[in-house]
Amino acid sequence: MGDATRSSARATDDDIDDVDEYDEIDPDPDLLEPPSNAWRTRTALEMVVSGAIGLLASFVLSIEALTLALDPTASLGCDLNSVISCSIVAQSWQASLFGFPNAYLGIAAEAVVITVAVAILGRVVFPRWFMLGAQVIYTLGFLFAWWLFYEAYVVIGALCPWCLLITVTTTLVWAGLTRLNVREGAITFPGRWGPAARRFVDHGNDWFVTIALIVLLAVAILVKYGSIILA
Repeated sequence: MGDATRSSARATDDDIDDVDEYDEIDPDPDLLEPPSNAWRTRTALEMVVSGAIGLLASFVLSIEALTLALDPTASLGCDLNSVISCSIVAQSWQASLFGFPNAYLGIAAEAVVITVAVAILGRVVFPRWFMLGAQVIYTLGFLFAWWLFYEAYVVIGALCPWCLLITVTTTLVWAGLTRLNVREGAITFPGRWGPAARRFVDHGNDWFVTIALIVLLAVAILVKYGSIILA
């Protein structure tokens, strides 16, 4: 009887070891279930609002691109000084990296992400392959937006307010999409990282990272151009 008990105990320990090594241990099993409709709605609303603002900014930039195409010497409404100047940025090669104004890419990307977010508001659940595809594409857009900011900040030496707005909204939409994909399990992590990631976004902690990134953007601008902008 004692041997059987000890064998059973060893077997239980072995099972626990196996779970530790191969499976996720989630102290909050509710996080393994789909998020509540309220949580999905809140995240989708954030994406819709940010995407709509980004779409508006892309439309403005596309109109300005047409204005400059007709008259390269035209002065735009956001040409405030040598630093805050949409026309200087718009006439750089970076502004038409693929042979046409980057704003057209923004219009297409934001229109798609708004459509997806509105569908999520309607409680549509997309297949994992679709959400992963959206994640990859929008991550490229997120990196592209920040690359454009780097080029304007370091190389061009001028900033476009509408472009900065798109950088911020792209960051917010990307954060919302990533939050949704992590919480719903489209994006997975091995071992204990999976439960930790789901808990991190479920509790809204990713917002601190997102806000810190936007604050970093603002601080970088003020450090380099603050004396000119605030003059």
